[in-house]
Amino acid sequence: MNPDAQMKLHTIDAGNFKLDGGAMFGVVPKSIWSKIYPADEKNLCNWKMRCLLAEWGGRRVLFDTGMGDKQDAKFFGHYFLNGEGSLLGSLAQAGYQPEDITDVVLTHLHFDHVGGAVRREADGTLVPTFPNATYHVGRRQWDWACAPNAREKASFLPENFLPLREAGRLNLVEHEGELLPGLEVRFFDGHTIGQMAAFLRTPKGTLVYAADVLPSAAHVPMPYVMAYDVQPLVTLHDKKRLFDLALAEGHTFFLEHDLPNECCQLEAGPKGVQVKRTFRLDEF
Repeated sequence: MNPDAQMKLHTIDAGNFKLDGGAMFGVVPKSIWSKIYPADEKNLCNWKMRCLLAEWGGRRVLFDTGMGDKQDAKFFGHYFLNGEGSLLGSLAQAGYQPEDITDVVLTHLHFDHVGGAVRREADGTLVPTFPNATYHVGRRQWDWACAPNAREKASFLPENFLPLREAGRLNLVEHEGELLPGLEVRFFDGHTIGQMAAFLRTPKGTLVYAADVLPSAAHVPMPYVMAYDVQPLVTLHDKKRLFDLALAEGHTFFLEHDLPNECCQLEAGPKGVQVKRTFRLDEF
């Protein structure tokens, strides 16, 4: 990408939801993790669904889509939705309509990342929320989600992604590398198979949308691996691979689930990789 190219970056707030703190921090005891990410009296931590919109070179690219609003009240009741943000409301505040989006990059197909990709019309028909967009998802993740294992089945809801294929809006990404000019993707396993992280080459440096490889700044320490991950030892390996790359090249992370922190940078510390600083996207 031309370093002088104009690029607009927007945080798109798709709302908050709550998950069990123990599930989010795995084998790390609550007495330790709760000091850096607090829980309520029910042991629930509040998490952001923070999407990213980047506009450059005639493209308007949305990264992930939050939970959406087409599930029933019983479903949403499990996740204690809160906050004032919504996917389409935040896009409108930024000056965009669904028809304006040219590309949607889906890191993986868990419901809190892909739910907003498809909407339900008044007659019940399921259609892509962004009718003019190409939806990009890794081939291995797609195949994995379409034949889910018992552990992840509740996270892969067919109504969230199969309509994309039926509408002819799906691009299955086979290989790592440049997806669009100025945008590279790489695959990281562990949390799920074939999760796709995006590396956006901006005039101010590389911004990484890592999704659940690094859901929050609180997950930087290596042992902080979610109990949701299907291959926790692979998570450790691929997390280190991502961190080594970020340290070598000075990348900045855009944090999808961290409630207070939008971005962070890392550094090598005496006990391993640690957070160097956290900051807002508009400070990037």
